[in-house]
Amino acid sequence: MSILDNLKSFAAKQFIDVIQYVEPEDGILSYRYPMQDMEIQNGAKLTVRESQMAAFVNEGQVADIFGPGLYTLNTQTIPILTNLKNWDKMFASPFKSDVYYFSTRTQVNQRWGTTQPVTIRDKDYGMVRLRAFGIYSWHVSDPKTFHSKISGTRDLYRLAEIEGQLRNNIVANISNAFAASGVPFLDMAANQIEVGKAMAATLQPEFAALGLTLDTMVVENLSLPEELQKLLDERIGMNMIGNMGQYTQFKTAQSISIAAANEGGLAGIGASLTAGMGMASQMAGAFAAANQQAQTPPPQPPPPVAPVVAAAAVGAAAAISGETKFCMNCGNKIPKAAKFCGECGNKQPDA
Repeated sequence: MSILDNLKSFAAKQFIDVIQYVEPEDGILSYRYPMQDMEIQNGAKLTVRESQMAAFVNEGQVADIFGPGLYTLNTQTIPILTNLKNWDKMFASPFKSDVYYFSTRTQVNQRWGTTQPVTIRDKDYGMVRLRAFGIYSWHVSDPKTFHSKISGTRDLYRLAEIEGQLRNNIVANISNAFAASGVPFLDMAANQIEVGKAMAATLQPEFAALGLTLDTMVVENLSLPEELQKLLDERIGMNMIGNMGQYTQFKTAQSISIAAANEGGLAGIGASLTAGMGMASQMAGAFAAANQQAQTPPPQPPPPVAPVVAAAAVGAAAAISGETKFCMNCGNKIPKAAKFCGECGNKQPDA
């Protein structure tokens, strides 16, 4: 290259005295300061505003990093770059280096959610599938790691480019996070803050590996798939019923009243009630076993009311036909076909 070419090249270069950057819009995480045909003067000023960090990158290697403040660039303020360029004394000529600005503002109101139910291990029910969604916030805390692993040498790196990655990381770790919380599913709705904290603790290393810090993790909703929600509603309903025997008596009395109001409704109701009481006893036993597994006191067995209620039903049917007799124990007038007295419950001899 001739002397004239050197002079033209020197004249074409611009020398930078001030380096600064103001974000033109939201969502920019990394910005490379334009350096084409430009060199940095010795003693140039570097301005880093609040919610920013700046990094000097020499030939692809991250050197000095600056937090908020005003800096004069010399060998004292950029020691790593000085070492990389092998400056053994105060440099007097301009130098070339890439400068990147990083936004350290907290990225708020970021949404997360499960597209499909996630299986978790629950201390009460074993394995449970649930859906969840909420919001989280984070910020860039380690520009060197973020530049090396995420943003790279791009002129601009935007928030939208990393959203999907972070959201998938959350969903992938949500099962371990719920398990680490130690909160049973039925208590999660009342302890969503604790669940969110447990999730944040589990996810923090995942964010740190990308040069980020997870600031908040909020669980807004937890729900079961529709088919499991129906089963849970049934379980809750049975717990609300309480004493199965008393509930059966109540429903039986209602059935007799309804049947008596319809023509021919009492015919055969005695046999139906007897079968129904047997079924009720089986149901009570089944629910008692289920409650015992769930570490809840088993329901009391139903009282032996089937003979009395059945006799009352048969008596009501016989009363309509007009055939009667007297109880051998208390003398009460009862239907002739009755096997038990409706007043004292004593068994009657065959007619």
